[in-house]
Amino acid sequence: MPRLATSDRYALPLPTGHRFPIAKYALIREQLLWQGVATPEHFYDPGFCPEQDLLRVHTAAYWHKIRDQQLSPAEVRRLGLPQSPELTRRSLSSAAGTLESAKRALLDGIGLNLAGGTHHAFRDRGEGFCVLNDIAIAATHLLHHRLARQVLVVDLDVHQGDGTASIFREDPRVFTFSMHAGANYPLRKEQSDLDVALDLGTGDAEYLRRLRDTLPHLLAQVQPDFVFYLAGVDVLATDKLGKLALTQSGCRQRDEYVLGLCHQQQLPVAVSMGGGYSERLADIVDAHCNTFRVAFELWEG
Repeated sequence: MPRLATSDRYALPLPTGHRFPIAKYALIREQLLWQGVATPEHFYDPGFCPEQDLLRVHTAAYWHKIRDQQLSPAEVRRLGLPQSPELTRRSLSSAAGTLESAKRALLDGIGLNLAGGTHHAFRDRGEGFCVLNDIAIAATHLLHHRLARQVLVVDLDVHQGDGTASIFREDPRVFTFSMHAGANYPLRKEQSDLDVALDLGTGDAEYLRRLRDTLPHLLAQVQPDFVFYLAGVDVLATDKLGKLALTQSGCRQRDEYVLGLCHQQQLPVAVSMGGGYSERLADIVDAHCNTFRVAFELWEG
């Protein structure tokens, strides 16, 4: 049975008019319940990420700045979120959600985090709304405890997963694949193991063609025994920061394809949400809910 990690700590008080859509986390949970996709029994609180797992990825100096609210004004600007004890707790909970989802995937085939996908967090700094790199923390936990041999990160957020690419640049046990809008944030890209940079305005047909031309060969080449899927919905045409042109249907077909391959090949997969910045909050919520609905259809159907 798919389980969904979530917590009231995923919410965060932000200044009025802040462009990060923090309200989406509670609304997604409510919509999944209202639509009958999930029941209360499907949800659980993941707690907080253990410090030893965090420090296998992030430097102690950076973690202590986050823990003690000692970021400089320049570091806060680069992060894009005001530092606070609530931000620290949220970041620890979100990372725990992906870590626990990875453990659930080993048992159930899939684990779902109603947050995460903070792929712009580097070992020693946070950027682009990303404090702690949840996928890097979870992947390193699996490898450290020999719960996985070869990990594949499938990052389909509209922005390149620069922090994840940097963290695993010298680690052949983690293959990073990022398919993103080329002329978009971050302006200075890192080098993933495989980057597919899409033209601005790419729509459903071309996006899905590129994905179908790439992912099966990648699975055969890398031969992972665990997959992390970052299912950002900022690929939508309605997204203010994305610059691609997918429809809700195209975004759902993307999820069906990635999760369908994992299910077909019996690859455990942990799903993180990633970004979404459409003008209408309902567009963001609907697209994220589609990801979780696809997971339930495959693993409970």
